[in-house]
Amino acid sequence: MKDLTCIVCPRGCRLHVDDDMNVTGNFCPRGKEYAISELTHPVRTITSSIKVTNRDYTLVSVKTTKPVPKDKIFAVMEEIDKLSVEAPTRIGDIVKKNILGLDSDIVITKNID
Repeated sequence: MKDLTCIVCPRGCRLHVDDDMNVTGNFCPRGKEYAISELTHPVRTITSSIKVTNRDYTLVSVKTTKPVPKDKIFAVMEEIDKLSVEAPTRIGDIVKKNILGLDSDIVITKNID
């Protein structure tokens, strides 16, 4: 038996999953989907920041366009740490396509003029 707190919506349902993947405690179907996904193939969206090379002491926020497998987070972060951009930046600008072959891009999440 596994106990989880659902993070899909603000309700935060206390989910209980038995060995046969039966989910209880969810108030909506999304809770069941979340619990099964979390136990079989957990993924996370990564948010971070990278250097803006033509500005002193400036960083710009970035994120993955799709969630990546939880066991790949540190490898993705190592790649993000190598990235930098020049201003100006626009929300949605792609900094790195298909990071580590995971079908997820790294995109800018803040405009800098």
